[in-house]
Amino acid sequence: MAGTVLGNSLVLLQQLGIYDVVLPFLLVFTIMFAIFEKTKILGTEGEKKLPKKNLNATASFVIAMLVVASSQLVEYITAISSQVVILLLVGILFLLLIGSVYKEGEIGAEGLKNDFARNGFIGAMLLGIAIIFFNTLKTSDGKTWLQSFTGFISRGWGDQGVATILLVIGVIVFIAVLTRSSGEESSGKKEKKD
Repeated sequence: MAGTVLGNSLVLLQQLGIYDVVLPFLLVFTIMFAIFEKTKILGTEGEKKLPKKNLNATASFVIAMLVVASSQLVEYITAISSQVVILLLVGILFLLLIGSVYKEGEIGAEGLKNDFARNGFIGAMLLGIAIIFFNTLKTSDGKTWLQSFTGFISRGWGDQGVATILLVIGVIVFIAVLTRSSGEESSGKKEKKD
């Protein structure tokens, strides 16, 4: 990246510690301050019961400084937040793809308002976040948790074991879908009788 004016300025910012100290500090401070303001856990003041901004700011500052003091925590925050942004971008691109298939107004009426589709999308996003998280944390030998897990599966189990697990998961999902749809139909019939 060095060699261009903007590349050199980014290298200078990195040498000054903007990415290792300032940005993680601001991120943790902002999130903690927002949580303290929303929950009012440190108390309120006045007739309108407003949160105590001075206590919230002080506690947020201390927590952010403690986080920045640990280089390992800063490394985790940097790795996880950068990968979550990638997952968010993938989610937005997925929604753009869905929007390009439906006509205007169909998404609100029948599209993603379907509980199964919405829950499936949320489940895929949660799975992506879990994979990102386990791909960030490292064991003592330098491998990520995800690499250790996939290595354990490939060493310990053959194709037959993985196929058996996939079959069991498939049967559980199939039974859950069947029982869910029959339960909704029966509850709908009961409501019509009343």
